[in-house]
Amino acid sequence: MEVELVHDYVKVNDVRLHVVKAGPADGPLVLLLHGFPEFWYGWRRQIPALVAAGFRVWAPDQRGYNLSDKPRGVASYGIDTLADDVLGLIDASGRDRVHLVGHDWGAAVAWWVARLFPKRLEHLAILNVPHGKVMQQHLRENPAQQRRSWYMFFFQVPMVPELALRGRKWQTGLNMLRRSSRPGAFSDEDLEMYRQAWSRPRAMTSMINWYRALLRVRPTRRASSRVRVPTLMIWGARDTALGREMAQPSIDYCVDGRLEYLEQATHWVQHDEPERVNEMLIDFLRQGPDAGNQANRSG
Repeated sequence: MEVELVHDYVKVNDVRLHVVKAGPADGPLVLLLHGFPEFWYGWRRQIPALVAAGFRVWAPDQRGYNLSDKPRGVASYGIDTLADDVLGLIDASGRDRVHLVGHDWGAAVAWWVARLFPKRLEHLAILNVPHGKVMQQHLRENPAQQRRSWYMFFFQVPMVPELALRGRKWQTGLNMLRRSSRPGAFSDEDLEMYRQAWSRPRAMTSMINWYRALLRVRPTRRASSRVRVPTLMIWGARDTALGREMAQPSIDYCVDGRLEYLEQATHWVQHDEPERVNEMLIDFLRQGPDAGNQANRSG
């Protein structure tokens, strides 16, 4: 299905975020948060399906990525600041509540938003990232996860990660995407889009600063560990970066949670099995008495 994509800019939290908008203006709003090293384009296979199901979709480039602003300094990428960006987008949309969907770093931010601002969310959908408490525990106590997360510690080194990923016109980074996903998940055209996004001035340093801030910028807010928003977690079981043993403990923090494994999918679950992911998301987001009824103003 071909859908009209409107490229817009929204000023929130002292930054200007590039946002791709699609779907009926009066449809319930789904906010899609990408992860590293993607940008809005990481949802290219979900946007048409959500629009066909009647949803309004906003897919931002999060701060530091692609066409969005790239503030300098690690302190600009702390988790509280990233959550405030999302809250700003919700406010800018004119909605009281939205459906929030996140993958990878976008999922980490989505977890934090749900813990801080549950009344602003109708549903929470998480793709292949554990609850923050679970991730912290496994980074402390699980040697297997410590080995899988080697890149998080490598990214703390100044400039070296940027140089490594930039090698041979970003071929090193592109190879990483291909090796860690199922064959065919990323086409040559897709990879060229990523190459262009990574090549923008200060983009890769800003993207990696999310990881640097994780270990250097402590959140100042106290958030409930319990997640009271209805939650769906979709987990590609062949994720080489994040162990599946973190999935069930994460959903155990949810008052109303459901976990679905896709046994043949990788960390890039929405790319590997887009039809199945779309089906699960749409079924989940339609649930509840208010599922078709949250829009009080158009976004």
